[in-house]
Amino acid sequence: MLRLNILASVIPLAIVTLFARGEFFAGPRPCIEISGTSVQIATLSWQPHRHVSFTGDPGRATVRVQITDNAETADFTVIDDIETAEAGACESNAPPLLVAISRNPSGSDPVIYLSRDGPADYRIFVSSKSFSLLDAAALIVGARGERHRIEAVSL
Repeated sequence: MLRLNILASVIPLAIVTLFARGEFFAGPRPCIEISGTSVQIATLSWQPHRHVSFTGDPGRATVRVQITDNAETADFTVIDDIETAEAGACESNAPPLLVAISRNPSGSDPVIYLSRDGPADYRIFVSSKSFSLLDAAALIVGARGERHRIEAVSL
């Protein structure tokens, strides 16, 4: 009976630990390394250190990210042609900086306008099976932690 009580108390504790670390649904998450710090897309709503959001209105944007068709002209390039993420690609002794794409941003969160037209604060090139354009834009803006004010652009 004592063994059953111990087992009954350990299992919920193990589940809570896995869930709190965000490892409940383990799998590769988009991540980059900048200046020795790994930056990842957060999987759970309470994990992120930084939030970003996206808009289709360039007037509401605080950061403009341009999608380029040429890796040489990009500030940030993601190219992969493998089925799974490289083992250890973003492993670090320090915990990763977690970035979330928010649907309800606060006034201090960067708002990203992603387009193929310039001008832009960042230019990205993505040819990946594991990164979307939104992931790449969120990671580069979240990693930089900068907030720009885009001036009115005539379209």
